[in-house]
Amino acid sequence: MKHLIKQKLQAIEKNHEVKIYYACESGSRAWGFPSPNSDYDVRFIYSHGLDWHLSLRDRNESIELPIEEQLDISGWEIKKTLHLLSKSNVPLLEWLQSPLVYQVDTQFLNDLRALSYLFFSPIAALYHYLSLSKKYFAYCQEGKPLKLKQYFYALRTAIAGKWIREQGTMPPTELPKILNIVPTNISHRIHELIVIKSVQNEDYRHPAEPLINDFLQETLLENVAVANTLTPAKGDMDALENFYRRVVKST
Repeated sequence: MKHLIKQKLQAIEKNHEVKIYYACESGSRAWGFPSPNSDYDVRFIYSHGLDWHLSLRDRNESIELPIEEQLDISGWEIKKTLHLLSKSNVPLLEWLQSPLVYQVDTQFLNDLRALSYLFFSPIAALYHYLSLSKKYFAYCQEGKPLKLKQYFYALRTAIAGKWIREQGTMPPTELPKILNIVPTNISHRIHELIVIKSVQNEDYRHPAEPLINDFLQETLLENVAVANTLTPAKGDMDALENFYRRVVKST
């Protein structure tokens, strides 16, 4: 699959006349709890050349390939990417920490990561994770068997929120890497669930987990209680624009 993904990325560069600076895995495979039939959610950042950016016409700032079986590939143009970074866009911040990288310009990634630290907004990120936590926790509370990935979506976002309020930084993308901030019995049970999910397809339904539900409820209440007290980003727009110009001029 990795070879196929690289072929698809090369075809995108040729067919769309762009340069892909960074391509990575998103979704459950990057988050550390894939099922055998989980999709490959490939996300990339690319740039057109200078003439494209100097046009007066409205331009499409994304590329999305038709989904093929387990392969989902899409990307954002550099201008759109940096606009979203200025707003502390959490999916983008997660991409930049993905453990699975398919293509990369190392200097580009290092520079973009450095900017991402400046534009990370604890309050915006916590509210992002809170909205997802509440959505998926509602499914968990129904008390009936549900898709195991819904438990993981609730857990990942709730614990990410806990990380932000306790550490003040963007949490690691991989769920196992943030389990050191939860009680040992919860961490142990989550690791057991990761093993179960690794051998069950996406349509597998799992019985309710009272211990996990209690932890989720408590964590959500704690996240809600402090959300308004967190700080916004302090990014430097001049630095972001200078980076944008360097990328476009070098494409």
